[in-house]
Amino acid sequence: MAIEHKTRTQLVAEAIRKKILTGEIKAGDPLRQAALAAELNVSRIPVREALLQLEAEGLVNFEAHKGATATELSASQIDEIFDLRALLEAELLSHSIEGLTDQDLIDAELILTELESAMDAGDTHLATGDLNSRFHGKLYSRAQRPQTRELVDMYSKNSERYVRMHILLAGGLTTAPEEHRTLLNHCRAKDTKKACDFLKKHILGAKNDIKKLLLKIEDEKR
Repeated sequence: MAIEHKTRTQLVAEAIRKKILTGEIKAGDPLRQAALAAELNVSRIPVREALLQLEAEGLVNFEAHKGATATELSASQIDEIFDLRALLEAELLSHSIEGLTDQDLIDAELILTELESAMDAGDTHLATGDLNSRFHGKLYSRAQRPQTRELVDMYSKNSERYVRMHILLAGGLTTAPEEHRTLLNHCRAKDTKKACDFLKKHILGAKNDIKKLLLKIEDEKR
């Protein structure tokens, strides 16, 4: 398997992302490109590119005449987003399981193997972004519920920064791979009730872990 070398922009994005998720950079703090470039010993170009990437993830906000600032990660926001995800994704899965083909399950297994490799390599951005979405998307692919799928995609994107926090800081690195494999096994067995119940538990368990961490960070700010 080829070794993937990270670009300077990726490394800078990882460093800034971790500072935001740990609370070292707080909500509303300015992200000055010159200062970050000096601290990380790079030019301003990868810093600018990294900030644009983090803006797409919802961690950074660009404002006219103010520049880049860190957006807020709030414990009060997380309940609604994750509760909706649990309901909508279980609904999609319930309509998809019976239609999943052997090839769909093989594809999901291959994606899961990639996801586990990314986790092992410490590539949390890939694991919590594209690969996580592809794995869940494959399991929902036979639902024939396009409007529900559109809502799921929207809430998944909105919660991605919280999922990344779960992986990086709240124990998700050890629990997520095993939980994904359990979910896949329930789908393979065509056990709709077990799969949907487990999926809800998977999503709400992540919510509770992240919320606990966010409340701790918020208490430390006071």
